Parts: sequence; structure tokens; C-alpha cells
Amino acid sequence: MINRRLLLGFGAATAAAAWSTPARAQPGSITIFAAASLKNAFDDLNAMFTKAMGIRTVASYAASAALMKQIEQGAPADVFISADTDWMDYGAQRNLIQNTTRVNLLGNRLVLIAPKDSGIGSVSLGAGLDLGALAGQSRIVVGDMRSVPAGKYAKEALEKLGLWPSVGKNLAMTENVRAALTLVARGEASLGIVYETDAKVEPNVKVVGVFPSDSHPTIMYPAALTANAKPEALQYLTFLRSDAARAKFEAYGFTFLPQPSS
Repeated sequence: MINRRLLLGFGAATAAAAWSTPARAQPGSITIFAAASLKNAFDDLNAMFTKAMGIRTVASYAASAALMKQIEQGAPADVFISADTDWMDYGAQRNLIQNTTRVNLLGNRLVLIAPKDSGIGSVSLGAGLDLGALAGQSRIVVGDMRSVPAGKYAKEALEKLGLWPSVGKNLAMTENVRAALTLVARGEASLGIVYETDAKVEPNVKVVGVFPSDSHPTIMYPAALTANAKPEALQYLTFLRSDAARAKFEAYGFTFLPQPSS
């Protein structure tokens, strides 16, 4: 059985709660709801956008599922960037986004991480690996496999690679992918499954394995304006497709998908 409790007892509660609290926009600003794995890149991009356009941004970072549910409940977001297409589709089906503005913005890779000082070395992720034994008495942390995109990708990859039977007693789910990253960085879990870009911004973890791209659905981050977006939010969406944004995304390790618009 998978341990289905959220690992708030491991010390990730504060960070997770901060990401999942809806942002409050100030007059003359726009509100961006973005997947937790985008935080570092979007903090930089939002500062760049405000400097260039004079439009302030307020950002909330959390699991894509949590953000879309907040939008559905009336949270005042202008732009939504999801870590998978499922939650953007959910918004489109309920007329919560402007589907004509939707763009597939970014790609990523799924990786297995360990604490930086761990004795675990590089592993080949395939049917011959006993991933549970590798974790020992500790946990393998992942985003909630029922709703968090990184967790859903991880479950499909583990199943397809034949690793699922060996990990059931070790798996524990977190509120979002950054909470899983934090637990591994603190040494409170021996392994974690996160995005490559998450591992890149955290100096206290190391990548010990890369999941084959064909072991899970293509990782894709779509972006769109919400149904009630302010007019100036369109400028922000255009900015995300610019050469300047592309350079920033690629510096953080994302794959930039659209053709630049400027």
C-alpha cells in the first residue's frame, strides 16, 4: 500500500501552505497562478516583465490541481500555467480559461533525486532495479499521484518501467513537487521524484536517475488567460513567448516550445 498521507510531518507544511494560499492582486497589477515547479523562473520573469512594461505582478505557486480549483471557486487569477494538460483541459471544459489564448509553453524531464551527500550513486531506471531496497527504511517522496502532475507522471513511469511492485511500502505523497524536493534536500527522505528543473535549483540534492521520456506522457506546461483576465494580462502572455523569456526558461533547464513572438 502507498502511504497516502501528506508528509507535513516531515517539515514541508510551511512551504506548501505558502504556495497554496491564493494571491491578492493590488490595483494596477495582474495575478499569475503557476505550477510550483515554475517558481524560480517565474520570479525572475515577473520582475523582468514589471520592469519592461510597468505592470505589477502577483504570483501564487502551488500544485496545478490546487490552483485550478481555486480559480473554479472564484480566485481572482488572470493567467494560469499548469504542469500538465489535464488541469488546463479541466479549466477549458468549465469555461474557466480563454481557450483561444492557450499555448503549450514549456517541456521538462522527470528525474530521481537523492540528498547531495547520499551514498546512492547513478542508477538505471528499469525493471531490474529494486527501487524500494535502494530507499531502505526511508521514503521515496512524490507529488500526490492522484492530482499533482509530477506525481501522476511518476506513477505512470514507475508502472511502465516495472518498478511499481518494489516501491509501494516506501512511497509517500506530498502536496506539490517542491515539497518533495524540500524533503530530499533536508535529508528527510532518501529519494524523490521531481522535475529536472527542480533539481537544478536545489544545491542540496543530486540527480541519480533520469526517467526515459517514453515511460510517461510528455511533460508539458500550457499557459492561458483566465475567463475574467484583465486586458493587460494579454501582454504578459505575449511576454512569456518572447526571446527574453525563452532565454530565462532555458537557463533554468526548461524546453521552450512555442516559436518566439518577438
